[in-house]
Amino acid sequence: MHPRNRLIQTGLIFAVIITGLIWRSGWLPLPQILFKYGGDALWAMVVYLGLGWLFRNARAVPLAITALAISWAVEFFQIYRAPWIDAIRSTLPGRLVLGTTFNAPDLAAYAVGILLVAAIEHICRSKQSGKLTAHDGSSRVNHS
Repeated sequence: MHPRNRLIQTGLIFAVIITGLIWRSGWLPLPQILFKYGGDALWAMVVYLGLGWLFRNARAVPLAITALAISWAVEFFQIYRAPWIDAIRSTLPGRLVLGTTFNAPDLAAYAVGILLVAAIEHICRSKQSGKLTAHDGSSRVNHS
């Protein structure tokens, strides 16, 4: 499998961030459950894509496990209260990155988002790998 393309990864990260901001803006007529948990799933997708950008050769499963661990750690860290972290959380970037309050169902939303993006990436990379193999001549069969 070939390394991830950082330009593509960067584009995907920005696309998911923009989607998340629009998703949570209230501009879309989404049911409350999708509004809340879809945004959480998109946030976790960015964690996965960001790790893929850093670790270009990582396989999907270890990347997904790491993204899930980070996402869950951030969620559990929301239980911790101190003036310094609450000051960060009171800013828009702090709210977007760190969240504000622990909510157990968010853990499942993170898992769904990561599973979805990892599955999509796996399918796309498998198709890309198949095309590269078919075009580079390495999979030719000698019928002699």
